[in-house]
Amino acid sequence: MFRHFIHYGIHFLVPIIIAFWFFKENRIKITLVLLAGILIDIDHLWATPVFDANRCSIGFHTLHSYWAILVYSILPFFKTTRIIGLAAIIHIFADTLDCLLM
Repeated sequence: MFRHFIHYGIHFLVPIIIAFWFFKENRIKITLVLLAGILIDIDHLWATPVFDANRCSIGFHTLHSYWAILVYSILPFFKTTRIIGLAAIIHIFADTLDCLLM
């Protein structure tokens, strides 16, 4: 129960907190972009079974691969992709922590 609370709290609460704390001028727009980071989970649709509570996503799913994480880590260094990169990194952080708590 604690693991799921932490995992989904990071997925949904952390983006809202970051947007409202650091991006006061565009907080709604930034919140939506940061929350859209959850779309990385589209790659779960290619797995069998689609959802497995005891499977670590990091290194297993395509958009959770180490190569994808490397790309996500580069995105914040460019102004045009900064928020998208932050959204992806928040998502990967949540999934990494979930793996560690398994």
